[in-house]
Parts: sequence; structure tokens; C-alpha cells
Amino acid sequence: MTDKPCNLFDVGHRACGGCAAALAAKLILEAAGKNTIVVSATGCMEVFSTPYPETAWGVPWIHSLFENNSAVASGVVASLKKQGRTEKVIALGGDGATVDIGMLCISGAFERGTDFTYICYDNEAYMNTGIQRSGATPYDASTTTSPAGKCSFGNPRPKKDLPAILAAHGAPYVATASVAYPADFKKKVEKAVNIPGPCYIQVHAPCCTGWGFEGEKTIAIGKLAIETGLWVNYEMENGEVTRVKKVRRKPVEDYLTEQKRFRHLFRPKKNDGEIAKIQQIADRNAEKYGTDIVLKK
Repeated sequence: MTDKPCNLFDVGHRACGGCAAALAAKLILEAAGKNTIVVSATGCMEVFSTPYPETAWGVPWIHSLFENNSAVASGVVASLKKQGRTEKVIALGGDGATVDIGMLCISGAFERGTDFTYICYDNEAYMNTGIQRSGATPYDASTTTSPAGKCSFGNPRPKKDLPAILAAHGAPYVATASVAYPADFKKKVEKAVNIPGPCYIQVHAPCCTGWGFEGEKTIAIGKLAIETGLWVNYEMENGEVTRVKKVRRKPVEDYLTEQKRFRHLFRPKKNDGEIAKIQQIADRNAEKYGTDIVLKK
């Protein structure tokens, strides 16, 4: 592990205190190592880590547009192959650049079988541009473009299941992860970059600014997402789920009450009907992935 120093993503960047995306970048490079090239879409990561002429990146780093980091990464892969070089290529984007704006280029790269790893740091909205709703925003979350009020409970749509979409493209390896479980995330990154072909990891990255919680609670919030079943950590190989993190599930209220984006579900009075709908989402996840620990009698 001597080729994987901890300072490939350095301190001194401009992320918010408690930023999960910054932690994700650090963990990605610890796992992938220095023989890595990163292609990063426009977004929070690009803004806080590379204000010209500064950079936090200790590996070659390329800034692309919101929509085309997979296309740029594909070009990098082709160039490396032509030169006989061995660097691993990682395309990195937030959920806006990934599940919305970049879908066309991502689909093309996966359909072509491009040998790279795409990692989405999923903070569940367009955080850098003002906390607007994305296709990864959870049901009933209040954002600046899906605000809760007299006519709305927040975002009316469930999260887009991009891992399933890319698995359907024939990806050899697809995984979800959370910054709250760094060892698990690093193992998945190391596994993905060493599997030939297009691999995908979606890492849950709680945003203290956009979600409305204190920065020191980032890891606790990430764990609650998993413990309530609203986020599931799993691996898929060749389209089949091969591993799932099992938990003793907690009620979704434990997660929702910790975040400003869901406070409208409890004020001026508790909305049991909407909370029940969110609980059903967690219950369906548990049924689909078998996440619950069954205690022996």
C-alpha cells in the first residue's frame, strides 16, 4: 500500500466544514493510488478543490463540463491505450452532472465498454448552484426548485435508480457506498478500478449546507440513512446483486428529523401520511435487497 499515500487529495481546499464530497475525494485517491487520472465535472468538487491557481489534487486532474466528463474520460482512455500507458481513469461527478445532465455521455461510454470507473458523489441536489432539485433528490425533500409549502410537500418524485440503469448497460461492476463507511467505500473503489470495462460507484455524500444539519454530524447522518433503509449499500456484478449491508432498521423519522430539508413534515404538526410514504420507500428497499438482520429466537 506504499503507493497510496493519504495526501493525494490535500488539505487547504475550500469545502464546507463537514463536507462529505471532500471526504469522498480523499478516500477515492487513497484507494485508487497515484497511478490515476481524474476527470471531474463542473460542480462543488471542482469549485472548492481547484480555485485557480490552487489545487488539492495530487494526481492529474481534468475539468470537464457538467455534461461531458464521461466523453472526456473516454478520450483519455483511448489516448492512454494508444501510448501503452497504464494509468487508471476515474470520471467524477455530483448527482446533477451524473443522473441528469451527463446521462447521455455516461450511457454512451458504458455502451461502448470504455475501461474506466465512474464515481458519483451523491449529495442529492445541485448544491453548488443553489440547492436545486436533481433526479437524485429524495421524495418530499424541500429544495429551492421543489420547495415545501401550502401546495407542496417538497420533491414529488423518488430518486432515479442510476445503478440499475448502468447495470442494464452490461456494466461488470456496479456498487453503492457511503462516506459513513470509509473502509467499505475504499474496497469498492479499489475493486472497480481493477476490473476491466466500465464500472460505476454511487457514494452517498450528506451535505450539511444543503440538507440543513451541523457539519460535525455528517457521518452520523450517513449512518442513519443506511440504518433506516433509505440508502442501501450493495454490490452488483454482471447485473446480479452479490453483497448487501444488513442492518437492524430504525424508523425513517430518526433520519428525517435531523435535517432541515424535511422539517416541514413535522411543523406545524407532524404529517403522519407523508412520513408513512417515506417509510414505505425504506420498506420496499428492505424487501428488494434483504437488508434487515433477522434475529434468531
